Amino acid sequence: MSHQLDRFIEAQDPIYCDVTMELVAGLKMSHWMWFVFPQVSELGSSPWAKLYAIDSMDEAVAYVVHPVLGVRLRECASLILGTRDRSAEDIFGVVDARKLQSSMTLFQAAAPEEPLFTEVLDRFYAGAPDPKTESILAGWRSQAQRS
Repeated sequence: MSHQLDRFIEAQDPIYCDVTMELVAGLKMSHWMWFVFPQVSELGSSPWAKLYAIDSMDEAVAYVVHPVLGVRLRECASLILGTRDRSAEDIFGVVDARKLQSSMTLFQAAAPEEPLFTEVLDRFYAGAPDPKTESILAGWRSQAQRS
């Protein structure tokens, strides 16, 4: 199956340097959450959330193994872990902190061998995955088993 991951590259390329600077500073200032830390498609309702949603586990795996997107996702997760004495809410605000938890839950499922996503959940969410994302992922698994 072909995934249209170029939409993420096109959105990230012009501002990726800004994204990393904001994460190093420990304070997200601009609007990039949807395409740097995407979520499952069933969660978002805004046009941006729908455009940059992940529609399947196959697409999540394709994202995390992509030679650019996967590297950037890991880099951004590492930068978040490098912040000191700041909560996810301090860095992202309440709404985007929930999006981060959702995104890390998705990519933890897509790449269970990658410790970074689990480390973000451990550090900022006491190890708790996002329950809505988990429920959606369970539905995806159930649907895949029926196929």
